[in-house]
Amino acid sequence: MLTVKAIKGAGWLVSSRFAGRVIDFFTLLVLARMLTPADFGLAALAISLVAVVDTVLEVPVTQALVRLPTVEKSHLDTGFTIGLLRGILIGVMVLIAAWPFSLINHEPLLADLVAVLALGPIGRGLVSPAMVKFNRELGFRQTFILELSGKLCASAVVVVVVLAGGAYWAIVANLVTTSVVSTVVSYILAPYRPALSFAKLPDFAGFIGWFSSAQLISALNWQFDRFLVGGFADRTTFGRYAIASDVAVMPTQSLIGPAMQSVLAAFSQINEDKARVRQAFLKAVRFVMLVSAPAAVGISLTADLATDLLLGPKWQEAAPILSLLALAVLPIPYFQTLYSVSLALDRPHLIFRLNAIDLGFRIILIPLGLYLGSVMGVSLARIVLSCLMFVFYLNEVRLLLGLGFLAQLKNLWKIAAAVVTMAIVVLLLRHAIAAYDYPDVVELAFVVAAGGASYGAVLLVLGLRLMVGRGRLELIDR
Repeated sequence: MLTVKAIKGAGWLVSSRFAGRVIDFFTLLVLARMLTPADFGLAALAISLVAVVDTVLEVPVTQALVRLPTVEKSHLDTGFTIGLLRGILIGVMVLIAAWPFSLINHEPLLADLVAVLALGPIGRGLVSPAMVKFNRELGFRQTFILELSGKLCASAVVVVVVLAGGAYWAIVANLVTTSVVSTVVSYILAPYRPALSFAKLPDFAGFIGWFSSAQLISALNWQFDRFLVGGFADRTTFGRYAIASDVAVMPTQSLIGPAMQSVLAAFSQINEDKARVRQAFLKAVRFVMLVSAPAAVGISLTADLATDLLLGPKWQEAAPILSLLALAVLPIPYFQTLYSVSLALDRPHLIFRLNAIDLGFRIILIPLGLYLGSVMGVSLARIVLSCLMFVFYLNEVRLLLGLGFLAQLKNLWKIAAAVVTMAIVVLLLRHAIAAYDYPDVVELAFVVAAGGASYGAVLLVLGLRLMVGRGRLELIDR
């Protein structure tokens, strides 16, 4: 029954994020056609600063509440108070940093962009804490409504701002509107009367301490390359790199990220049984890699077609960057699953350790890549970094759950074989039809159909398949 609830919950979350990404993609198409890479570069630089402050000060109120045996009104009040103080602190830090940041980057407009962008994380931190009851019950239909309403309103605002000649302000409006609208809707879906209280702070303190430390390192990890490229490359080049990086992570953000909320809740309910957690982890990580691995490799192999067809000729030089970065995100779903099980088992220090190791490698590899090969060198450095970190992910799972390297790799070998076969088919097909000069849309359709068919066929031959029935989605391995 728990598995069924988890799968249904994951279904709502994936549907929510998928629908949101469809809207985001439509918004991206509008912005890419109307704005220049330099506009994206300027906005991306401002977003990087706000993202670092937001991530460093992120407080896992929902995760902390989900893992508690019971949640009282005083817990919600404490969570709301923490979120409010976080918002105030974000506003103060961003305003202090905005002017020096604009001076360092020689962009006077950055100060205004950063100040307005701060409204996004401030608003997001004030979401009704009562939404946690849906997470605890593995019912995420309300999350679907909340996220979709924010995305729809933001998309409408973007169109208005672009048509009014707002240029890069449309990107800012998109992010801020999404957060503010979602926060308002959360109080409609999960009514809660705000009250200030620290009565249950001890229930948050230990968990937040390790989590916040991990988030500090994580913020530097995720934005380090952007700060470096943004500081040394021109705005047009940085704009291409930023858009390629955003597109590359879409599969993990759209499909895997939201599903992990349901997985975390499911892990939390069985965290007393190590054997069940071990089996649940293997199933979860195999499922997320089943979906994300072919998506990442597919994007890498068709980056030139997708970029030219969807974003337009002025983004053509972003295609080689996207091709590399799509491969760099391959291990992320594995980390996301490990992240969820670590929190469920109350081991947030493991996340801190992995983020610290990641940062250590990143500080060496990313500048070296930039020095040797500009943004292409950075993209290659990120692939090397991902390969190194995957080894550390396997080791942390070994230490946490007692699953050896061989057992973890054996769990994924059929997916790896199917992905390799798909890649070979796609490469051979693209080589064979290159001489016919088909339109990009026709070639992309051929390649996607052939790649998908070959991937599915290999999985069937190897006995790995998805079974749907009676409200359940199950991965069968024979």
